[in-house]
Amino acid sequence: MLLQSATQMCPTIVRDYPEWHLGRSDYALWYIEVDQPELIQYLDEIQTRFSDLLLPKQRQYHITLFVCGFLQPAVKQYDDDFQIQQLQQQIKLLEALQLTAFQLEITQIDSFSSALFLQIQDQQGVLAQIRQQFAQVSAEIAALEYCPHITLGLYREAWSGDIVLQRIQQLPLKSIKIQVKKMTFGYYKAQILQGLLYPYQQIELG
Repeated sequence: MLLQSATQMCPTIVRDYPEWHLGRSDYALWYIEVDQPELIQYLDEIQTRFSDLLLPKQRQYHITLFVCGFLQPAVKQYDDDFQIQQLQQQIKLLEALQLTAFQLEITQIDSFSSALFLQIQDQQGVLAQIRQQFAQVSAEIAALEYCPHITLGLYREAWSGDIVLQRIQQLPLKSIKIQVKKMTFGYYKAQILQGLLYPYQQIELG
């Protein structure tokens, strides 16, 4: 568990972040769509239990694979820009793995300082293989340590970590397998906090 007692949550302020997006719009990433009804229902139940602590959520449930940066058709102006030609290179490297459909598994409900999430276990190490391929093309725009998860919501105030821990410990954890049959490259609008994900390219697994 990442969350420790006697800590404080880090709230997300609802505003535009022009110092980050610099007028750019489409922020791109590779992700796995969560589309199993049983799992979505379970995630909704947890989210409802924590709704008084979290910001309202629009974005679809998903597992982030690799954060690419701001999608640019051709010219790269900033370090966190990501060009279409880089996407094409990543797709070739992904296809070279010749992956078949695989399973992930829910392990536990946990929390970063800024967000509540469901931790994911990848026993076969498939996600690590994919990320190694993508990293050959571009450096990831993300935290140093990758933790596969499904975000349930961002905290809206600086709540005590003890409150969050208490609630987590009261929730029974369901054992649900996640069937992964495709990889999605998509983006969200940088000016909309927790806005929807828009798929741009999808790779079906054999």
